[in-house]
Amino acid sequence: MNENLHGHSELKKTMGPGTVLALGVGAMVGFGWVVLVGEWITSAGSMGAALAFAVGGIMMALMALVYSELVAAMPQAGGEHNYVIRALGPRWSLIASWAIAGGYATVVAFEAVALPRALGYVINLEHIKLYNIAGFDVYLVWALVGAIAAIVITIINILGAKIAGFVQTFVVIFIFAIGAILLVGTFVGGEPAKMEPLFTTTDPGSATAGFFAVMVIVPFMFVGFDVIPQTAEEANMNPRKIGKISVISVLIAAAWYVMIVLAVSVALDDSELAEANLPAADALGALFNGNTLMPTIMVAAGIAGIITSWNSLQMGASRLLYSLARGGMLPAWLGKVHPKYKTPVNALLLLGAFATLAPFFGRPALIWVVDAGSPMIVIAYLLVMISFVVLRKREPEMPRPLRVGGSGNFGLIIGYAAIAVAVFLVALYIPGMPAGSQIGWQSWLVFGLWWAAGLFFMFRVPGGIKPGVDAEEKVLAVLQQRQRK
Repeated sequence: MNENLHGHSELKKTMGPGTVLALGVGAMVGFGWVVLVGEWITSAGSMGAALAFAVGGIMMALMALVYSELVAAMPQAGGEHNYVIRALGPRWSLIASWAIAGGYATVVAFEAVALPRALGYVINLEHIKLYNIAGFDVYLVWALVGAIAAIVITIINILGAKIAGFVQTFVVIFIFAIGAILLVGTFVGGEPAKMEPLFTTTDPGSATAGFFAVMVIVPFMFVGFDVIPQTAEEANMNPRKIGKISVISVLIAAAWYVMIVLAVSVALDDSELAEANLPAADALGALFNGNTLMPTIMVAAGIAGIITSWNSLQMGASRLLYSLARGGMLPAWLGKVHPKYKTPVNALLLLGAFATLAPFFGRPALIWVVDAGSPMIVIAYLLVMISFVVLRKREPEMPRPLRVGGSGNFGLIIGYAAIAVAVFLVALYIPGMPAGSQIGWQSWLVFGLWWAAGLFFMFRVPGGIKPGVDAEEKVLAVLQQRQRK
């Protein structure tokens, strides 16, 4: 049995370039676009919404570029945990890791609710009413669909990254096959006149309000490219390639979202968008002269997106929890690796239990959780961007198989630009700002409870340990010494 520095079994290297790319792209291309694309177009206009995703995609690609250097230099499970502990020390690392873990967990829970919602478009699942939560009736059959799916995805992940990756690759190919049908329909049945207005605004006093109304959702829609660094320890390829795939995955997702916006724009006018239950599904039907099969096919793509996002983020979150436990920052049992399948079994079971219970809380309660997760994710991004600059300055000779911008000042310029992007995204979620004003008190309560739990673990991490290549080993050594006492 192979052992790492901390005595835990190493994860198995089973994923090739195609699988890693499918993980990143699949994590980003979830279900939200099927439901929300109509709101994007109504808020900003057809070209305004497309431009928001193009600009947002460039911003996210810039941060992915920073990640690409870091993951190539430190291709270990846990991603952010490794970068921040080396640059800023253990407590900042726990803050970044706890933030991204919270964001991932909320998305995993949301997907367990999104699946029965999507299936409800074609099948009636509202049987055996249980209770009402925040105005939403919870039905047993509806909830069981999400719960059973959570169990199945957890089992797939426990069986190994190779099997989970195979499922991911197959489903991503299916999504893009349906995307190709949508693209054909855009040229065959699309009406450019329906794209009017090209730009709109939700605030008559501001010409850019509509654009920013869409921009605030961009970070959430692109969550997932950072799953690639989480699973880097299981990637069977040159670390340099892992870094490049991080950037490529963001560009592919950006192109997908722009295509979806434009395709729906030429298929449905404003009145049709207002009446659409699932705009992307209704748009595909309209592009093919009202063919009733086409909306069902698009719903199938949405369900596939749920599976890919869910699978990727559960895999990424489990590796992050495993890495934190491996470094002594979370309870050791979360670092247990399955003796046969070499996967972080306890971390996967914990996330699976969370997802299994989620559908029984109803859709409104889960929206509170997801809204709480979005600001957590951008906090983690900011700390990673800062870590990049710190490591460039303090450890210029650190081995970097992929060096963004070369070894000169241009790399630092990229780093500072990425910090500016991350600060902008964090600022959007401050109460009173565009995204922050849309988050209800319930979400801020969830946010506060998550960080209250994080504080407990934060004070378990010994202070006074300087950042550096051996910071994680020093933290573990101190914790083990405390336990012996």
